[in-house]
Amino acid sequence: MPDHSITRRDLIAATAKVAAVAAVAGPAGAQSAKPAGALVRPVAISSMNGLAAVKVAVDKMAAGVPPVEAAVAGVALPEADPDDITVGYGGLPNEEGVVQLDAAVMDGVTMRAGAVAALERIKHPAQVALAVMRGTNRILLVGDGALRFARAHGFLEENLLTERSRKIWLYWKENASQKDDWLPDPGEVDDPDIQWFIKKYGDAIFRPTGTIHLSACGPAGQLGCCTTTSGLAFKIPGRVGDSPLIGCGLYCEGEVGSSGGTGHGESNIISVGAHTVVELMRQGKAPEAACLAALERVVRNTKLDYLRDEKGRPKNNLLLYALNRAGDVGSAALWAGERSKYAVCRAGSEPQLLECACLFKR
Repeated sequence: MPDHSITRRDLIAATAKVAAVAAVAGPAGAQSAKPAGALVRPVAISSMNGLAAVKVAVDKMAAGVPPVEAAVAGVALPEADPDDITVGYGGLPNEEGVVQLDAAVMDGVTMRAGAVAALERIKHPAQVALAVMRGTNRILLVGDGALRFARAHGFLEENLLTERSRKIWLYWKENASQKDDWLPDPGEVDDPDIQWFIKKYGDAIFRPTGTIHLSACGPAGQLGCCTTTSGLAFKIPGRVGDSPLIGCGLYCEGEVGSSGGTGHGESNIISVGAHTVVELMRQGKAPEAACLAALERVVRNTKLDYLRDEKGRPKNNLLLYALNRAGDVGSAALWAGERSKYAVCRAGSEPQLLECACLFKR
């Protein structure tokens, strides 16, 4: 049965605790993901919006929960957080104002996976993806079929479009074109919710990408992972990115490692990013080196002019995350920047944010 036990109070308390620890720790970029001596497990790695999530995942694994289930428990925090407008509840909607969610899970122990795409009105799509993996012999359910499956398993339907996300969507819609029937409201830009968005993401590109990926490694090197998202803001209805596609938005193999990505989903799909990273680790590359090598392939595969800058580099950012079964972790991004960071937590330690390796600097 689905777990509906996470409350707003739980979310605020967990996030506040982790933020306080991170503040005391100082600048993240100066820290190392590797402790002295042997690598400590359990360990979890995620995108930067998973600072609280990796702590939950590690605590769950330390208590005996399988890594794939620990990963799903961790990402439930951003899925329920209305201030994370790229994941779950409060995620920015498609171009018609409808929130559509994608998620996938993979268990490296059994090599099973489950996924849902274009799922509406269910706050925790990662939990539905886990139910698909546990309760069917299929992998991917989409749209109304995914919703009916969620209903059958007791997941509650609710409106996922928060008032803030509705305002941001309407502001985008009114200003997207001068050739439609929508007229901008001159005073709208002064709305506190619009100002919050602009200060956090900027107004040069009004379609932020987001998502959370979390890879987890248990005490004995067991592997599991999860990726969940509300997808590209204001997307074409029904658009599915890399997040629920096994091998693209996530992949893990019990004898090797686990990987996933966030950012420009189409670039990750074309390069089968997560699987590529795992294969490179199989060949002996460390997680960070594997992520960088996979991103170099993304650069080679980006051939269309509208996707490249004047120097032939991809305009969009893509971030990859990886860990191997020994507990080593690493991450890399196409572009350096304020949001090119990742979260790591090991047993016995508090989570920390670290700078991604990168191919390019603006």
